[in-house]
Amino acid sequence: MKNALDPAALEAALENVHRAGMPGLFAEVRDGDQVWRGAAGVADVTTGRPVTADMRHRVGSITKTFTAAAVLRQVEEDRIGLDTPIGRYLPELVPGERGEAITVRMLLNHTSGLAEYLPYAYPSLKPYPVLADTGPESLDDHRFTRFDPLELIETGVTAPASGAPGGTPGVYSNTNYLLLAQLLERVTGTTAERRVTEDVIERAGLRDTGFPEGPYVDGPHSRLYEMWFGMIDPPRDYSVFDMSWVGPSASLISTVSDLNRFYGLLLAGEIVGPSSLAEMRRTVPVVSQELRTIDYGLGLHPTEGPGRDPFWGHGGTVWGGGALAMTRADGRRQLAVAVNAQRWNGLDSSGMPEPHPVDEALAALYRVAMYG
Repeated sequence: MKNALDPAALEAALENVHRAGMPGLFAEVRDGDQVWRGAAGVADVTTGRPVTADMRHRVGSITKTFTAAAVLRQVEEDRIGLDTPIGRYLPELVPGERGEAITVRMLLNHTSGLAEYLPYAYPSLKPYPVLADTGPESLDDHRFTRFDPLELIETGVTAPASGAPGGTPGVYSNTNYLLLAQLLERVTGTTAERRVTEDVIERAGLRDTGFPEGPYVDGPHSRLYEMWFGMIDPPRDYSVFDMSWVGPSASLISTVSDLNRFYGLLLAGEIVGPSSLAEMRRTVPVVSQELRTIDYGLGLHPTEGPGRDPFWGHGGTVWGGGALAMTRADGRRQLAVAVNAQRWNGLDSSGMPEPHPVDEALAALYRVAMYG
């Protein structure tokens, strides 16, 4: 019987991403009981230390699926109502008519209309989405800044709205998930990090996943090389960075094996119940941070090729790194990939990101990993 996984094809696709310009990357692909892990390139461009498939990695907004699952667990306990206005729980954070109009569901699926606080927290990013007018200077300024989540939320709530509550397409905003973290704390009396850890991470039996307690990544890990659209040359290592700028919205550290385990259990209905999972997979159009309109559920989004079964999961980026984890709807085929560079595209004369060989090579890797 032919193997469902093709290790040679996977290894070649991984190496192609490295040759296209990615310093290092690693991945795990599963098909039923079959598991393939691979790595290509270096974790440190100075020493030549290689990446390995078991490294811990900052996984960015993949964290949102974990936080959403923790919220859904509280929905199942009748402590939170999906369609209850957030102002009923946190009137001091989203006051007045707006607090009555924005529901918990709208925070989860990014249709709240609340602005992204990030360009305000990092002044050199303020011109976003006009990338050519942005700069990376404030990334260095805030490497060790300990942000107050309530101040970040206030920034997002008081900034000009991105849309009307419940309107589509929604606009992706970390403000939504910082509010959800405060919601978890309000209804449970413990921190969101603890709730996610006990109700999701430990429930899934993940051994190498957790929130950072400081600016460092514990255990074997790669350096993370930020390029900021060609404005940082040579690329700068941001693997040491205080992640309070995103908190339970995007600060988790994990491994590709743990990510596949988590999404496999989630889509099997073993983290939240079937009705909660069905809610998580109800999608609306949302404009992503890359300004693409995607289908987005409650901390989950699908991807599928023409005539193919959909995969569900999430992607994530931090300064210098990124990850993607996708699991087929039936749970059998899974992909988790981590990369140690970010924003490698230069900008063209109109200020838009130029195509880069890494993009094409990554897309080819995803196709081989998901569809063989």
